Amino acid sequence: MQIVFMNRLSRMSGADQEAFAQLWIGEEEGIWSLGWRDFSGAEELSDNIWYEGGSWNEMLCVYRHELAVKMGDGYRPLIDGVFHEEEGLNSRNQEQLKLQHYSEQHANEAIYEELCAWRRGRASSERKAPYILASNRLLRMLSAFLPRTPEELLQIPGVGEGKASQYGGEWLNITSGASRDHSYPLSWVNEAVEEEAFSSWLYKQKELKYKKQLERLRLRRIVLQGIENGLGMDQLKTTSGVGRREVLEAVEELEKDGYSVEKLIELELQGISPNEQDSIWTAYELLGDSFLKPVLYKAYGEEFSPAEGLDMYYERLRLIRIRFRRGTENGVEMATGF
Repeated sequence: MQIVFMNRLSRMSGADQEAFAQLWIGEEEGIWSLGWRDFSGAEELSDNIWYEGGSWNEMLCVYRHELAVKMGDGYRPLIDGVFHEEEGLNSRNQEQLKLQHYSEQHANEAIYEELCAWRRGRASSERKAPYILASNRLLRMLSAFLPRTPEELLQIPGVGEGKASQYGGEWLNITSGASRDHSYPLSWVNEAVEEEAFSSWLYKQKELKYKKQLERLRLRRIVLQGIENGLGMDQLKTTSGVGRREVLEAVEELEKDGYSVEKLIELELQGISPNEQDSIWTAYELLGDSFLKPVLYKAYGEEFSPAEGLDMYYERLRLIRIRFRRGTENGVEMATGF
């Protein structure tokens, strides 16, 4: 095997004791290997193999994720730039991330729970997903920094003029009554955050980010192989261990990236009448393919409310939308013309 990349890392372990490790990438006859080797003093321990396979992209995802785990645990590399990605943070992004980091350590849990309860009630009354109203991250920052005025509220990352005018009064009713021992503006946070703890926290954020990327890549591979083997949505759901919605999102991504998913579409639509498929296709022609809800009611009628729910019908629309978008590019005019 040819070693194509190697880096040495170290971290402090115990009282003035330094632990060392090596991270390496090797290749042999098109098969990539990725591993981690610990050292204990003069003793060299066995390799921990993180990846072995033919996909450079998957290997790179594993590399980034596992390295972020190690760096979150305190390891630091001899050679910088180990993630092989975008350049570092600018000062504004770093300030916002420090506010987020600080808020996770110093949130007022009672206020946070009250804000979460507000979000649940508002989401129910507005019939919106809770995250659209406010993310957990935003509620954490509100509970940590406890704004009391509209001007202070606008200093919280994630709060713009629109959110402030729509929900700001309700947030301030919750946060302004709590005692606080800090002031505004929040520039003091930069000094209050310990740099090494912040660095480890940043690597933990990378770990979560790369874990999602890796899961997405593996899901795409499972779905693509399943489609080639003639599996349907139910079987893909079982094989991948995720819901039908996630499977369908992966199918849409694969089609967008140039892979053929027609075998799955044909399998899933074989029990759907040509008239129903044509009605959906015509609705896309009239209304466009950006939003599914108007297409649904155009195809099935304004009063359409099946007892089994709408999920299967939206799934049907999304599968036909893949054909419609491909057909629009290729000049195909009928949904059932395959």
